[in-house]
Amino acid sequence: MTDFRTEDLPVVERFGSWHDMTARALVPNTIRSDHEADFRASARVLDLGGVQISELAYPSLETRRSAQLIRRSDSDCYQLMLTLRGGHRILQAGRDTTIGPGDVMLYDTSRPWHGWTAAGPKMVRGVMVQFPRSLLPLPANRLDQLNAVRLPGRDGMGAVLSCYLTQAAAAGASYTMADGPRLATCTLDLLTAFLAHHLDADASVPFQARHRALLLEIRIFVQRHLGDPDLSPGAIAAAHNISLRSLHRLFQEQNLTVAGWIRARRLERCRRDLADPLLHDRPARAIAARWGFADPSHFNRAFRAAYGMPPGDYRHRALSSRPLQAAVSLEQSQAEEREAFADDLGRVMLGDDRGGL
Repeated sequence: MTDFRTEDLPVVERFGSWHDMTARALVPNTIRSDHEADFRASARVLDLGGVQISELAYPSLETRRSAQLIRRSDSDCYQLMLTLRGGHRILQAGRDTTIGPGDVMLYDTSRPWHGWTAAGPKMVRGVMVQFPRSLLPLPANRLDQLNAVRLPGRDGMGAVLSCYLTQAAAAGASYTMADGPRLATCTLDLLTAFLAHHLDADASVPFQARHRALLLEIRIFVQRHLGDPDLSPGAIAAAHNISLRSLHRLFQEQNLTVAGWIRARRLERCRRDLADPLLHDRPARAIAARWGFADPSHFNRAFRAAYGMPPGDYRHRALSSRPLQAAVSLEQSQAEEREAFADDLGRVMLGDDRGGL
């Protein structure tokens, strides 16, 4: 992973360095901005070996990729942009498309483009995936239908892809070189499922890719609904339009049970909260209820079985060597929650989430 911040450089070098960095890490293009005199931007580029996930933040700018630049350097890739803040507009292949927060857009690095970003009072933020077109098992002539088209990223497969990309970029520092191929496979499977959904082309997606994408979609769904006491195998199957039998088969192939996996994820969230000095005055039963354990006695038994001691004893040991903090801001609390979710999701993506079952 590469971290790049123009604020680490002298003011006069910032814009030129950003231009050169994006040309090396992504694709060559020309950039113009009203903020060139003091260009403040940052990039976190996660290279998974052929597939790149980049978390980007930058001010308003204008970008062009000309036919001449393409002839000089054609990587034959697609780029997919998830906008988190601000807006993106692109002219490519006869289309003029604008996307805002929560939207996704696919575009082709082998075709000229003219693009703009609008930052407003804050910087534009987004996550970009760049990948060779040869790695996507979908017909190129069908994909042309989605080129420079606004795609929703808040619902269904779009929400799963957006959650995955956001958290994969945020947790990039925790990955090892050995994780790269698995993360690349997860990324391509989800991209394929997302784009096939909009093409209504599921039949052209290889079975294993559909299989892995569905399992990852279900696991992310569970992570996002752990606090719902009604979360059950039946509810999960209904939410994904599959039979209960198919759901159990998916998990059995991973040597897991659905209920056991849900229980382990809930217990892990409870364990974190019990060890958090900021939550020292919250009763253990309230923490258990927050993560879907409606029956305190059932929670106590499950926690003891998983961690070898009652919740109260665990909390006492965990907090005895940590100072208590009087208060925490809402922003800090939300940041810590996102960090915990990112850690869980990272383990889900890498298949390292079987403990406690």
